[in-house]
Amino acid sequence: MLLEALLVSVLVGAGVVAVAPNRYAGKLAAAISLVPLLGSLYLWSAFEGASNALLGNNPAFETTIEWLGLAGYQLQWHVGLDGVSLPLVILTTILTTAAIVSAWTPIDERQSQFYALVLLLEAGLLGVFAALDFFLWFVFWEVVLVPMYFLIAIWGGPRRKYAAIKFFVYTNVASLAMFIGFIALVFGLGDSVTTLGLPEITQALQEPGALSGLAGLGPGALKGAAFIAMFAGFAVKVPMVPFHTWLPDAHVEAPTPVSVLLAGVLLKMGTYALLRFNFTMLPDVAKANAEIIAIFAVVSVIYGALLALAQRDLKRIVAYSSISSMGYVLLGLIAYTVHGVGGATFQMVSHGFISGLMFMTVGVIYNQTHTRMVGDMSGLADRMPVTVGIFVAAAFGYMGLPLMSGFAAEVLIFLGAFPSTVLPGAPIFTALAMFGIVIVAGYLLLAMQRTLFGPFDLETDYDLGRAPLEDVAPLVVLLACVIALGVAPDLFYGMIQDAVRPILTLGGGV
Repeated sequence: MLLEALLVSVLVGAGVVAVAPNRYAGKLAAAISLVPLLGSLYLWSAFEGASNALLGNNPAFETTIEWLGLAGYQLQWHVGLDGVSLPLVILTTILTTAAIVSAWTPIDERQSQFYALVLLLEAGLLGVFAALDFFLWFVFWEVVLVPMYFLIAIWGGPRRKYAAIKFFVYTNVASLAMFIGFIALVFGLGDSVTTLGLPEITQALQEPGALSGLAGLGPGALKGAAFIAMFAGFAVKVPMVPFHTWLPDAHVEAPTPVSVLLAGVLLKMGTYALLRFNFTMLPDVAKANAEIIAIFAVVSVIYGALLALAQRDLKRIVAYSSISSMGYVLLGLIAYTVHGVGGATFQMVSHGFISGLMFMTVGVIYNQTHTRMVGDMSGLADRMPVTVGIFVAAAFGYMGLPLMSGFAAEVLIFLGAFPSTVLPGAPIFTALAMFGIVIVAGYLLLAMQRTLFGPFDLETDYDLGRAPLEDVAPLVVLLACVIALGVAPDLFYGMIQDAVRPILTLGGGV
């Protein structure tokens, strides 16, 4: 019941913070967020290895309770972790605590409601990564959207309502497409499944002849249609080109602590779901369309990087960088190799820490300068040496500097994608994706040269001082995580490999 304890602590904490006085809400929320953080670290220390949660019979920390019958299917409270989901749970708890502390300075109204919504968001995210029943998983998936909408709409920038509505509409339409695709598979399985358990459905889909036709579609056509519906739904959440247009608006208008969670964790919901649903449940369809999926990946890598190159707003630069980085994840997944899928999963965690760190440093700079525009400031290194130093380190992590987690993740993906036998033309796709690193280095170095170095200049009336400790402390913690995973990737990569290996035989990988 350890996972239940984590979820209950967050939900109860959200209720307590919601009724707390505003002046105490931030400190109280930070203290409460330490409970799931320490709990997730305990889960990591107690983790003894587990097969893939959808393909094996031994997820770690598993709980299964039958609780409701619906339309002939038994719904369950079924949660558990494996080497794919546990690192994402740890990422969620660390980033949530860091985001809460980083919000102490910029969030100066309705603090109780803000921090309660952040904790509710954390509960939804933890549920998405832990749930092994589709109904339960979908409830958590939808729960995440509600606090994120209000966090943007209430505490965001001048165009916050537009950005929040756009985010909500895009993600809800995507959820509907995904839901229809998955339920079609369930109905197509007929009596082969009696629950909405993800392991049962996954294993049933691997049995020859288990899937029958539906609505005039044969088994093969049904698989293809369901794959497309789920892929499109998750592609919006990732987001990948051309489903990405909601993301820059959401990031620019969201308060920085919310951007940290949006880029650091919410985008990983999409790639995590792609791995669990499309690439694990329907590997034959993924393999048959490997070239098309790889094109989506490479276009996202290069086009996202080129869009970042054209921006002046530091938040937009990091937002478009996230689109590019998620393209690498998709390329690794479709490779169907140990290092490809494993590296993609590691990249989810690595990018979560790096993007969260980047957004947080941009937020600290904005708190002091009240501008995010590249042309409005220069020479910040003289006045904010610690913050600037961390910003540079985070940027180097994005560029794949050795001893940073980004380097380990990208090398693993490239090593896995290049020799892939599943992906025709794998060396060409890999080389094109590598070119994206050059563009990433270009726009990040250009932005740093213009804003951080050279003679000091600030086109605002604000006096620039050193950032307070509560702003800098979360930066140091996240940077330590980036370096730790870069120096010792086996902190997570060993368990990730154990979880992804069973997928490879399904997809014809090696």
